[in-house]
Amino acid sequence: MACNTNSLSRKIVISVCDARKLGHICNYEVDLCEGRITAVFVPGESSALGFRRTADIRIPWEKIKKIGEDAILVEVPPFVPECAPPKEKRRWFW
Repeated sequence: MACNTNSLSRKIVISVCDARKLGHICNYEVDLCEGRITAVFVPGESSALGFRRTADIRIPWEKIKKIGEDAILVEVPPFVPECAPPKEKRRWFW
């Protein structure tokens, strides 16, 4: 099965660990020396009102288990250190 990045971006990314819909691919990481995709990124979770969004979630290519017609199945548990966005410190000024 041959596909391009445009068709990959239209597929929904689903975690096989907890059946979570992670979203659609928003970016790619490419190794230019070897000419292959090394990771994909899906948008981070947004807040309740949708104003803020966490950093994009990086999914290494090795974690992709199956690419189907409509979906991409990945093995990403609810918290994986290499896929989790960095913690940010909040400062409150009153």
